[in-house]
Parts: sequence; C-alpha cells; structure tokens
Amino acid sequence: MKKYSVFCAVLCVAMLFTGCKSKESSYKQAYLKAKQQEEAQQAVAPAATETNVVTPMVQKPATNTQVVDNADNIAVRQENVTVVNGAGLKNFSVVVGSFSLKANAEGLQQTLKNEGYEAQVVMNNNVSPVMYRVVATTFDNKADAAASRNGLQTKYPGAWLLYAK
Repeated sequence: MKKYSVFCAVLCVAMLFTGCKSKESSYKQAYLKAKQQEEAQQAVAPAATETNVVTPMVQKPATNTQVVDNADNIAVRQENVTVVNGAGLKNFSVVVGSFSLKANAEGLQQTLKNEGYEAQVVMNNNVSPVMYRVVATTFDNKADAAASRNGLQTKYPGAWLLYAK
C-alpha cells in the first residue's frame, strides 16, 4: 500500500508539471499582437510630425548692440567701477586682488608699485559689500591685457581681466 501511495504521488506531480506547460501558439499570438500594436504606432507617428506648425520669425532691427569679440576665448568680466586711487583705466585691465577693505587694497597697490607696476585701486559699488579691486596693468586691447595677466598669474594666481564699462 505504501508503494501504491508513493506511485500515485509521483504520478500527480508529473501530471502537474506537464499540464502547466505553455504552448508555443500562445507565445506566438502574444508576439503577433505586440507587433501589430508597434506597426500601428509607427503609422500614426509620421502623421503627427507632419502637422507641426512653426511660427515665422520676425526680424527686428538692432538699435543699440555692442559687439564683443571673444574669438580668442579669453574670459573677461565686465563691471561698473570708479577709480579710487590711480591715473585711470583703459578698456581692459588686469585685476590681481579684490578686497572689502580699502586699506588692504592700498597695501597691495603699494606692493605692486614697489615691483614697478603702475597699480590702481578701483571700486565696484554694484556688489554688496563694496569691493575694492587692485589693478596691476591696464591696456587698450584685449590681447595685451591677456598676455600681461598670464605673466602676473605666476605671482598672483587669481588674476583676471576686467572690462570697465
């Protein structure tokens, strides 16, 4: 009797595993249904892109434009500054220090003057707190200012170019 019950249990397990097999036809039907949906979406998509409407661009005359040549890719910061101590700025200047205290800016200015530079202190009121910029050199063109900045960056690593408005 024990052998008979074991045999029946094995037979039931075998029927359970073989009876639940998915048929190839059901996989094929699911694949074909997905394929039809994909084809339907592709047929609708081109029609949607063809109906896009683009508004025509209206040309307006430029009344007051400033062309800044940056073909050389040299970064220049543009600020409204006033000269506090010095002879005056040209178009492009090399800034080697920025301070919130005027005394610190004047100390660096004196150091630069001792090194032979005609250093100046300028003030930017548009930022809070007011910043005093120490300008080591000033030039009419950008290329000369960039060359001077490159030379000053060995001793003053944060040197940058200023275009005074």
